[in-house]
Amino acid sequence: MTDPRPAAPTVLVVMGVSGSGKSTVAALLAERLGWTFADGDDFHTADSIARMRGGHPLDDAARQPWLERIRTWIDGRLAAGENAVIACSALKRAYRRTLIDGTARVRLVFLEGSRDIIQSRVRARHGHFMPATLLDSQFAALEPPGPDEAPITVGIEESPDAIVAAVAAQLDIPADDVCG
Repeated sequence: MTDPRPAAPTVLVVMGVSGSGKSTVAALLAERLGWTFADGDDFHTADSIARMRGGHPLDDAARQPWLERIRTWIDGRLAAGENAVIACSALKRAYRRTLIDGTARVRLVFLEGSRDIIQSRVRARHGHFMPATLLDSQFAALEPPGPDEAPITVGIEESPDAIVAAVAAQLDIPADDVCG
């Protein structure tokens, strides 16, 4: 079997609004590729989580230290020669610049879906700190990645397995070369 790792380490940032399936897809993708996984939610401070749980969206100033912690994690994976996948909303171009700027080995995977589908998912999930009331703020902040950001854009209508297969196909990693 061919090694599915690219010649140089790569980090995939699986992005989209809350409820688009970032954590599920990123974890499954990392598992299938045999890459390291992290969830951007784990990089939030307790204060930020409490703020969101209370129905208050984070502003840019509150998000910046969070994005910098994620960038440090990305840089650490690349420096260690590890391929990795991280779930992170990365809603605005400025946020993505913090995560990626100057790092050609980071690729965006944009999970794109309709408000109706995402709203139904957010309402159905339990135990997550992000309430459905913040979905409007997520869509208001969303700046879909442009062609200059070379995103892998995948619709969320299919199953997580189908989404992962679509991402892997765009990475030019043969299905037989992924783990699992």
